[in-house]
Amino acid sequence: MKQNFSINGMSCNHCVAKVEESINQLPGIQKVKINLKKETGTVKFDETQVNAQQIAAKVTETGYATEVM
Repeated sequence: MKQNFSINGMSCNHCVAKVEESINQLPGIQKVKINLKKETGTVKFDETQVNAQQIAAKVTETGYATEVM
């Protein structure tokens, strides 16, 4: 499954890397693409192992406001 997220509070590529690294720690993550300028992220994942709410919670835990789009 592919899901889009809005991610607020990122200011640099270090922030992007931090969010990507955090999401990639979850089981079932296949691909993470974060767009700094648009403040969005697209995550491809195996929905039998993880869901969009768990991904959003992980981003929030990392320190950024997020919403499932």
